[in-house]
Amino acid sequence: MFIKVNPEKCVGCEACLSACPYDAITMEGGVAVIGELCQACRACLTVCPEGAIVESGKAEATVDAGASGIMVFAEQRHGCLAGVAIELLGAARKIAGQIASRRGATCSVSAVLLGGGRDAADELICFGADRVYHATGPELDAFHDEACAEMLARAIDAAKPEIVLAGATAIGRSFLPRVAARLRTGLTADCTSLEMDENGVNLLQVRPAWGGNIMASILTPSRRPQMATVRPKVMKPIERVEGRQGEIINLPSDGLVVRAKVVEFIKEVTMNVNIAESDVIVAGGRGVGQKGFEMLFELAGLLGGAVGASRAAVDEGWISYGHQVGQTGKTVCPKLYIACGISGAVQHLVGMQSSDVIVAINKNPDAPIFNVATYGIVGDVAEVVPMLIRKLKESA
Repeated sequence: MFIKVNPEKCVGCEACLSACPYDAITMEGGVAVIGELCQACRACLTVCPEGAIVESGKAEATVDAGASGIMVFAEQRHGCLAGVAIELLGAARKIAGQIASRRGATCSVSAVLLGGGRDAADELICFGADRVYHATGPELDAFHDEACAEMLARAIDAAKPEIVLAGATAIGRSFLPRVAARLRTGLTADCTSLEMDENGVNLLQVRPAWGGNIMASILTPSRRPQMATVRPKVMKPIERVEGRQGEIINLPSDGLVVRAKVVEFIKEVTMNVNIAESDVIVAGGRGVGQKGFEMLFELAGLLGGAVGASRAAVDEGWISYGHQVGQTGKTVCPKLYIACGISGAVQHLVGMQSSDVIVAINKNPDAPIFNVATYGIVGDVAEVVPMLIRKLKESA
């Protein structure tokens, strides 16, 4: 349900302002306006003496025939582009190609960079952006969801894209819902796949649902832009093209209203290997057993990689949560992923199936992990892994 105000009936009595528990109503030109904070609680309906506030069963369709192009929010941290920004540009170029082939019309790709320097903007062009909307200012030096939401909304208003993509990171998850609410459009979170429908009109936004037991394809047929956040490491980054030409547009950041400020940023210092950045991962599941992880650490050390784990192994307390791969853990995309004693539940697969090469070791020949494996070894992990370790030591 949606709450709307009939401006012809509103007399500006302001009775609804005090009745709204979410402070979602403001007065503009003597007329009440329902803002993005509205939760459709209906408290305002009963207090309006003129009946100017009404309930609508559905949102009005706002598919703008002039909306075109794909916009990517290019996340940056301390002036450095996040890896997911490059991955999203690769996804955007792929979708743009699908639109061009199915509609017979060109589709541009733009990026929004909030903070960071000119070098970062130039890099976005080298990685596939046709134009970059770049905003700088003290409010954008450190991430603030209010400031970022306002600036991204300004960029969308200026470019009018039909698709907006952002990373499903702590930053993307924090402020993208604000932008979607402001634009009165849908937002699909944590997508693992994106592509256009057969007509090149609607974006098929695929994500795990019902605890990862099904993969749902979600559409936004009547609203624009179509918005989605995408998990890091599930999209292939696009190849960098040195000297690629594009346009950098200054996005004014004046007039930002920020009700809180970042006092200090303290970088976490940890000695653990970040499995999301590792080129080689040796992962263990319930079939490995607690003592079996010792040999996985040895194998990973010989390969110069890191150790991952399924949720089952983490839940057993055999290894810490920081090593968990899957829907409730980290999404990884190494060059080599060795799955040891992992059955291959869909919750685990969504976190690693985009790896370049997957080697599965499992004594059950019908284990689902073999369906995504590049190479499969049917055998006992306790026998196969020591053999691999011995061969690696002999060849060293």
